[in-house]
Amino acid sequence: MIKNVYFLGIGGIGMSALARYYKNAGAVVAGYDLTASSLTGQLESEGIDVHYSDDPHLIPEDFRKDPDHSLVIYTPAVPADHKELLWLRENGFDIIKRSVALGRIAKDHKTLAVAGTHGKTTTSTLLAHIMQVSGTGCTAFLGGISKNYRSNLLLSDNTFLVAEADEYDRSFLQLFPQTALITSADADHLDIYGSHRAVKEAFAQFAAQIAPGGSLVLKKGVKLPLSLPRTISCFTYHYDTPCDFYATRHHIGEGGIFSFDLVLQDTLLKDCQLGIPGRINVENAVGAAALAYLNGVSAKAIKEALSSFRGVARRMDVQYHTKRYCYIDDYAHHPREIQAAVQSVREWFPRETITGIFQPHLYSRTRDFAREFARSLDLLDRVILMPVYPARELPIPGVGAETIAKYLNVEEKEILDATKVIECIKKYKPRVLVTLGAGNIDRLVQPIRECLKEMDV
Repeated sequence: MIKNVYFLGIGGIGMSALARYYKNAGAVVAGYDLTASSLTGQLESEGIDVHYSDDPHLIPEDFRKDPDHSLVIYTPAVPADHKELLWLRENGFDIIKRSVALGRIAKDHKTLAVAGTHGKTTTSTLLAHIMQVSGTGCTAFLGGISKNYRSNLLLSDNTFLVAEADEYDRSFLQLFPQTALITSADADHLDIYGSHRAVKEAFAQFAAQIAPGGSLVLKKGVKLPLSLPRTISCFTYHYDTPCDFYATRHHIGEGGIFSFDLVLQDTLLKDCQLGIPGRINVENAVGAAALAYLNGVSAKAIKEALSSFRGVARRMDVQYHTKRYCYIDDYAHHPREIQAAVQSVREWFPRETITGIFQPHLYSRTRDFAREFARSLDLLDRVILMPVYPARELPIPGVGAETIAKYLNVEEKEILDATKVIECIKKYKPRVLVTLGAGNIDRLVQPIRECLKEMDV
């Protein structure tokens, strides 16, 4: 019986959801992270012991003295020479990756998994919201903070579990869902996979792990080397191309909010409205609605949930909007994600100058997709690049923001570190501003919002 659960990298979005889950289940939970954040602060306020120095002596005594009843969960971002990790291994603790822990939990549920190189966080969060609004309920492990529930974890006694299925490090292969959706399978994480072909093969393997009698919902146009058992049903979805699930008669209204009709196989759901802006989010809504519909949620409940959805922090997240300024923050860190985000903003503001601030995430991704990043960023009118956020990597000689900048065609472009961003905003007074990136660019969100408020008087 597990009494204690210790996390190495507890401040990660997926790790913190697991920490909350085990805390709610009655375990003593504690953990380490490299730096304090708003999320680790929330965990501490919930009674979870968190420290920020790599020191085995800081591991609570409850854990140190009882390896037989303790579980250690770590993220792949923790280095192999981490002192606490080495000490825990030397002292016989049961140590597993985050993906394995999620897989163990999911085995006891009817799992609805959302996978894809982009779009999975918003889609899975909206799916969880639909399940909640319908009264069906679900436990959900989310890759972002739901604005409706102010958490990345939902709990329910129902057997349904909604999981964001992460392709990094092939984590999603720990899941054997009843129903799965794949939003995309673009080249990414090439430091792990080596090639786009290997990425597609992993997604195909994930799809083949769907439980007998289950269903796959695949974005129309995504090509995978699928070899599915006959017991698995396959459906397609799309933004507006006719298939099993799609939207039609789109209309963009005030605040970038879309109205549309939703086709759910043979059912036409008229006059739907999504509670958050962005064309890309309509497509995410179609995918979420498809999974819910295939699992017994009524069309009426789906329509109600779409309109009451308030989105996910850092996903097309409108931070400030007045007649003079609109500021949107987004987690986009892959060229296709940036393209989708910028196109959604452009559709909302077709006649305005759009300024984008982008912080590249990982040196390897910057190196591998420099030209693709430039093509996506060229959709903006003004581009401000920040230095690369290294995350789990050491610098690669010759790779940096300049690697992307040299391929940019947009006339107004510059490279600035974080300390210069606010000064730049005061200089340009951008009518429409978008921040993009998965690194610590999120720490600029509040200062930017306050800056715009000061300029808006």
